[in-house]
Amino acid sequence: VQLQASGGGLVQAGGSLRLSCAASGSIPSINLMGWYRQAPGKQRELVADVSTGGITNYADSVKGRFTISRDIPKNTVYLQMNSLKPEDTAVYYCNERFYRGSTLYNYWGQGTQVTVSS
Repeated sequence: VQLQASGGGLVQAGGSLRLSCAASGSIPSINLMGWYRQAPGKQRELVADVSTGGITNYADSVKGRFTISRDIPKNTVYLQMNSLKPEDTAVYYCNERFYRGSTLYNYWGQGTQVTVSS
């Protein structure tokens, strides 16, 4: 499985960005795709994820500002980020995970930088 992320960049506070991540390879029909981020000196944290059933999960810090969605036939997940704040600055990583039998498979994209200036 390979994940190709795009859409990061530099934006002023209050602005918007949209991240995309396309997954390719052998992926079962039931899986979870999401976005994590890691700021300098901090641990990687969950931003949002979405199941193939459409169930979403958001970090409290982004609720009401970020929206995760996915295009299942295209194996693509999107993260619409609005009302961006300087504290959203981080490297954002796309994630794909699924079970085959009892084994959990966990894949990461290459990361895309998001920088929010004040």
